[in-house]
Parts: sequence; structure tokens; C-alpha cells
Amino acid sequence: MTRPAHLLVDKDGRPTRDAPWIFRTYAGHTNVRASNTLYRDNLSRGQTGLSIAFDLPTQCGYSSDHGLAGPEIGKVGVPVNSLDDFELLFEGIPIETINTSMTINATAMWLLSLYVALAEQRGVSPTALQGTTQNDLVKEYLARGTYIFPPKPSMRLIVDMYEYCLHAIPRWNASNICSYHLQEAGATPTQELAFALANAASLLDAIEARGTFSHDDFERCVGRVSFFTNAGIRFVEEMCKMRAFAELWDEITRDRYRVQTAKYRLFRYGVQVNSLGLTEEQPENNAWRILIEALGVTLSRKARCRALQLPTWNEALSLPRPWDQQWSLRLQQILAYETDLLEYPDLFDGSPVVAAKVEALKEAARAEMKVIAEMGGVLEAVESGYLKSALVRSQAERLARINAGDTLIVGRNRWTEALPSPLLGGDDGGIFRVDAASAAETLEMLRATRSRRSQGEVDAALKALVDGARAGTNLMPLSIACAKARVTTGEWAAALRSVFGEYRPATGVDGQHLALETPRVAAVRARVEAWARAHGQRPRLVVGKPGLDGHSNGSEMIAVAARHAGFDVVYGGIRMTPAEIVQSAVEEDASVLGLSVLSGSHLEVAKLVLDELAAQGARDAIPVVLGGIVPEGDMPALRELGIRAIFTPRDFDLMDVMDRILDVIGAPHDAPEPRVASA
Repeated sequence: MTRPAHLLVDKDGRPTRDAPWIFRTYAGHTNVRASNTLYRDNLSRGQTGLSIAFDLPTQCGYSSDHGLAGPEIGKVGVPVNSLDDFELLFEGIPIETINTSMTINATAMWLLSLYVALAEQRGVSPTALQGTTQNDLVKEYLARGTYIFPPKPSMRLIVDMYEYCLHAIPRWNASNICSYHLQEAGATPTQELAFALANAASLLDAIEARGTFSHDDFERCVGRVSFFTNAGIRFVEEMCKMRAFAELWDEITRDRYRVQTAKYRLFRYGVQVNSLGLTEEQPENNAWRILIEALGVTLSRKARCRALQLPTWNEALSLPRPWDQQWSLRLQQILAYETDLLEYPDLFDGSPVVAAKVEALKEAARAEMKVIAEMGGVLEAVESGYLKSALVRSQAERLARINAGDTLIVGRNRWTEALPSPLLGGDDGGIFRVDAASAAETLEMLRATRSRRSQGEVDAALKALVDGARAGTNLMPLSIACAKARVTTGEWAAALRSVFGEYRPATGVDGQHLALETPRVAAVRARVEAWARAHGQRPRLVVGKPGLDGHSNGSEMIAVAARHAGFDVVYGGIRMTPAEIVQSAVEEDASVLGLSVLSGSHLEVAKLVLDELAAQGARDAIPVVLGGIVPEGDMPALRELGIRAIFTPRDFDLMDVMDRILDVIGAPHDAPEPRVASA
């Protein structure tokens, strides 16, 4: 009897349904005590894996008492300084059974070392640990900005981790290739496919080049390579993209790397659906966007995700509250358990439409990968600035389409009138705030760790780490020894900085332009020209990206738009101190200084910059504007500090932004006016 094609059966031929994917929530904030409570609460509500968000100092390799860390402690994730913090962070959580994902990159080796040290301290064999360290530095150079070391030593650290994990932690994914952040930076589906797969190929090349892996070991390493992808609102195309990913990865690992074992060629991926498309305007609509985007990575059985984490409806406004995360978790649970989604074989096999779309994506991706290969590979394409420039160009084109109304976004450039959202009511206004006093507990824990540990053991562990880095020794065992000696995050990273140095990639802004020519653009340019005639030079905008926040899309787009409007623009890239930004503004004779802050530390950063301007005697001469995710309630305080104009994700109209900046510097509408005027 022929089995009906719609039935999904087990190995004995009985009807069955698939197990659901791992439910995760990207979480962490304030300090280790608060984050531990959050994790245990989320697990009690049915979450089946952990996805840990670390704060920016931890990601960038600074202890919480470093000068750059102050405004950022606990803002976008949990601060971790030493093994003492990990003890409290995972208190009451069975690390021998839970699948833990860590969004950590430049310091991935350090955080995994802490996890191993914690396991051994608890009497848990590291072979029982399962999970993933993100550990993709290429996408950090391109899109996220928490890199520390140059590309080659960064790749060495990743290969060290594969070599160590292969035998010591065999169920651990030492890294995953992240295309998520590339889409957030503007990548098209073709770019997301090509850049991620070229990145994965560079990793496998580096593993092969080490020469210490047998072919069987190499195949097992290939089997541990996982991916972390994005899924946008065009969910049919996104579903096809996932199928293209799976087919191309099978093709690359089989033909280029001669992987014979089929299970090691499987495209394994986790996903967070798109945050870039979530809007500050009518934020309740984001719940529907998130649901539709989740369909793109779950509908197709052949390309279904292994783990899914969803943003929350209010992420364009602030970090999510526990209730917001619970709402997103419930979406996953309803999709997996209430619907019949998991009862069927693949729904799209045999579809000529899907097959043609997948093939078109594959062909376009192969062509782009060929370009990267001809440059010498993905690291060379990073160092030349090719990849960054391509992303900035794609993002500029995306924004131009939104500005021109060619891309329709409900609530942003169409149907903008709406009733007030009840979700923004209540005492908290629908947003989460980090308790400013929480940083004190983190700093006290760090002080206590330093007072209790043996400085002799710390010094010896760090010296061994530095010697190993210089000698080319695998640094995982030496880092685990550092963890057990209570070395801190900043000390571990500083030791390796002393050997490898630090990296500063291209900004990708030079040579870019907006494909936007409208009467509005002409009017803005006329104001720029009028200001220039009055002052004998074009207005000069210095764009500053202060602190450790590496999300640079906003600053890059403002730089491109300002240049398109006729400004002179100075943009030095990310991770600058307030003093460096002010020095640049003074030396460049800036007409206006623009700050971009997306980490929630806008109040602290604004005060530092304005104080530094005052110290330099330029407070009155150089007006300051600020853009970022700024809650409505913080705006009065920013204005009181002296910020002359504030921009949020709601301000998508780039020429409107330019107009308001021109108002700040007193650009005339009809005739020249004084250089600095009221906003």
C-alpha cells in the first residue's frame, strides 16, 4: 500500500510529528544576579535553551572598572568579569543538560574557558557541555563592531577553539557563522548567502592549514560549524534563502572539502528574525512582523531552523521587559504545539516556483563568492574594505527606497495615523530601564574577586598566556588556567592585546552616495549652499560613535546622507572616546557634532561629550545633536544637558534629519543667518 504523501512517519512507518526547535530568548542585563533570575524565570515558562547577551565591556575585553566601561555596565547584556560572576550567573541552572548559546566573539575563548572552569568546579565533565559560542569575527568587522584583534590572530583563536573542543567538548559548536548581523547592516539575500558561505570557507581553510587535523577530525569539525541567520519580512524569499543555504553548504563541503559523511554536511542553523525592520512608530505592528518572519524559517521542513529566538514588539524603543520576552516565547510555543506545522513532510518539494527562486539565489551567490575568492578570500575582502563598502551601499539603497516610498512600511511611510497604543501605557511606558545602581554591585564583586585571589597565581597564568600566544600554542588550556586563577576579562584581553595588537577596519562610507534625487534633496542642498556662501565654506559635520557600541548603521547612513546633501563629513568609525571625538570636532572646525548611541547609555555619553567640549572651550561654538534608541522620557534630560536635536528610529526621512541639523547651525531658508542658532 502506498503511503499518502502528506504523512510524516517514523522509522517504523508510524505517523509522527517532528520535535520542535530549541526555544531561546536573547537575554541578559543589569548584573549576574538579575540575569540569573531572568534565565531561571524564562526556563520555568517553557524556554528550552539559553541565549546569553553580554554587556559591551565584556564583549570588547574590558573589566567593568575600565575607563571605557562605565556608561555601558549591564546596559545591553550581563557583565562578566571572572569565574565568580559565572558561579552566580548559572546558579541553580544545570549546565550539564541545558543548551547554552553565548553571543560573544572577540572574547569567546575567554567566556568558554570560564564555562569549562565552572563545569569542572561543579564536578561536571566538559564532555557533557553543549551549546555554541558565536565567535564570528568577520561579521564583527563588517557589522557589529566588538572586534579586538586583527583578522589573522582572531582566526587563530577560533581554530584553537575547534582544535580543543573537538575532543574535550565534542558537543560544543566552537563558532557559528553569522549572517544575521549582515542583514541588519543592509545585506541583500544574495550578499547574506555569499558573505556567510565565503566566511565559512575561510574558516575551513584555516582549520585545514593548521595541519593537525586528520581527515576524519576535519569532517567532524565541518559537522560542528553552525550558522546564525536572519529572516526578514519577505518571508517567501527568506524561506528560499534558507533552502539555498542548505544546498550550497552541502555542495561546498562535498566538492571543495571532500566531506564524505552526509550528516557532517548538514546546514545547521539558529536564527533570530529581523530587528532592523521593527518600527518605533505603531510598535504593536511589530508583533505581526515577528510572526510572519518566524514562518520563513519554520514552514519548510528541509530548511527549518534548529533554534529560534525572537525579538520583542518594543525593541525599537528599548531593551525588552520580561513580559515582552514571555510574549515572544508564547508565539513560538503556539506555532510549535498548537498548529499542525510539525506533522507534515516538506511542503515545498516539487514547487517550480520555489525551485526557480532557490536556483536564482544560488547562482547570484556563487557569482559573488567568486569575486571574493578572486580577492584571495574573505579576510582579504575585509581588509580591502570591499565587503564593508558593499554593505553600506546596500543599506543606503534600502533607505533611499524607503525615503522615496518605493518600499512601503506600514505606520512609517504609509498609514501613519493611528490610535494611541495601549501597550505603551502603564507606569513604565512599555519600556525597560536598567537600574543605574546595579553597576555598583558588579564593581563590588570585581573588587572582592581581586582581594581574595592569589596575585602570584594570576601573574603566572597571564605570563603563560602571553608566552603561549607568542609561541603559537593552543590558548584554550592556558585560558582555562587563567579562569581558575580568577583572572578578569580585562586582564585576559589585555594580555593578548599586548601580543596581537588591536584592529581598526575601514568605515565603508567613502565613495558611497544615496540614490535619491527629489525636490526635497534640492531644497536641502540649497540651504547648505546658502550657509556656505555666508561662511565661506561648507558646513562640516563630525560624526562621532562614542564608547563601545559598535552598531554603526545609523552613523554610516547619516554620514552618507550628509555628504549627499552637500556637507563636508568627518567620520572616524566606532569606539572613540568622548575626548577623541571632541578633539576631532575642534581640530576639524566642526559646524556641528553628531553623536550616535544605540546602547542605552545616551545620557551618560552626552554628558561626557558636553563636559569635554566645555573643557576645550568649544561648548558654545560646536552644537551637538544625537541619534539613537532614545526613550521619549529621556529627551527632556538630554535637552537640559545641551543636546540641540534628538533623532530616533522614527526619523527615517534622511532629508528631514538634514533639515533639522541645518536648523541647528542656523542655515537660512531664504538668506544667510548667523552660524549658530536655536534648534
